[in-house]
Amino acid sequence: MGLRTTISERQRRLGFELKQLREQAGLNAAEASQRISMSRAQLSHIELGRTSILTERLLELCRTYGCTDEPYIDALVSMSEATGKGWWGAYKKRLGSAALNLAELEADAVALRMHESLFIPGLFQTADYARAIFSSPKLGFENIEDGLKFRMERQHILTRRNPPSVHAVIHEAALHMRFGSVQVVREQLVRLIELARLPNVTIQVYPFSAQAYAALSGNFVHAIPATPRLGTVIHDRATGPDYLREPAQLRQYSALFDRLTENALHPVDVSLAPEAHSVKDSLALIQHLLYTL
Repeated sequence: MGLRTTISERQRRLGFELKQLREQAGLNAAEASQRISMSRAQLSHIELGRTSILTERLLELCRTYGCTDEPYIDALVSMSEATGKGWWGAYKKRLGSAALNLAELEADAVALRMHESLFIPGLFQTADYARAIFSSPKLGFENIEDGLKFRMERQHILTRRNPPSVHAVIHEAALHMRFGSVQVVREQLVRLIELARLPNVTIQVYPFSAQAYAALSGNFVHAIPATPRLGTVIHDRATGPDYLREPAQLRQYSALFDRLTENALHPVDVSLAPEAHSVKDSLALIQHLLYTL
């Protein structure tokens, strides 16, 4: 099989998992490849995501490494057999790999946990708000129309059949940022309240008055598939996203998100009667900002 010229995050992750299993079994690449009659170079390419692996060979590797976790093995097989084809494929030649990887990770997730400090999360943005961000000259966005269409199409996962649970902690600073006109900002804040009505969406605001966990965490999305150990944290950086896969990293960000939710205001809940809002909560803060616009 030829080597891939472009490697998706899913393909890298499969290789990473197989390498982890090999190392946990105490085998080096030469020993492992010899046991399954595979060249060392081919095993290296598989572990780097550069080439695919047949299902029979993947199962043979798992047996060789002593892995007996059937649900986990089934998840690895699904990752290996996945074509990577989805609605995002239409943008393959128009947008970078980071956008395509994000869409594929979101599509496979049963839960998404995210923190944003200066922007409303992309899954929640109105078209006008997103356009105002993409059009900001100093932010350097290119291919604005394709980027906007892509962002709007990503949002379909919120209302698809069996949608993921989406829990977002948004810093209060993001609610004050002026992308677009006052009307654009107002419509965006109203959109947050509307989305909070969805049974699978939870939105919390992290206030200026809370502890500094939000400042320390940075912006991230924790995409959690049906097999949580195969989750990925996408950590935003100015130079592009970092994909965090190590078990210790996943535990760290899971604990960090828990701290964020504990220190954030109570979630937006429009079902409560007015008198039930006896303490400061996310809905009250959003409504206050709407009033002051």
